[in-house]
Amino acid sequence: MEISEKLLCLFSADVESDDDRYVVEVPRRELDTGEIEEGETYRVALIAAGEDDAASVESDRAETAGETASGEPRPPVEPGEIRYVEVEDIGKQGDGIARVERGYVIIVPDTDIGERVKIEVTEVKSNFAVGEVIE
Repeated sequence: MEISEKLLCLFSADVESDDDRYVVEVPRRELDTGEIEEGETYRVALIAAGEDDAASVESDRAETAGETASGEPRPPVEPGEIRYVEVEDIGKQGDGIARVERGYVIIVPDTDIGERVKIEVTEVKSNFAVGEVIE
């Protein structure tokens, strides 16, 4: 299968019936990253999950809920992820600190309080991540 270079996001979701239409919910994190915007129109591709994909889909659902397959909280960011964040504080070593879902900390070097910056997440730990300003 060929995947377009214009692909903005990829996630697993159920198709739900709502009176005379069907609904696919987009996880909030897809909008939080700034790649897609509420109210805009996008093309959506639906790919059926086969029996071999069932475990993967369940794992994706757990991740969407912010947990690992074992039920433990997982960081709400991944290495390479692009996000817009606002620096809320300065750490002891002078780096900017931004907070995202569930108060998770992203350290953003060379930023000041109040700056809203586009970052790429470069390192992810269980209790914090490091992001590099890209814009």
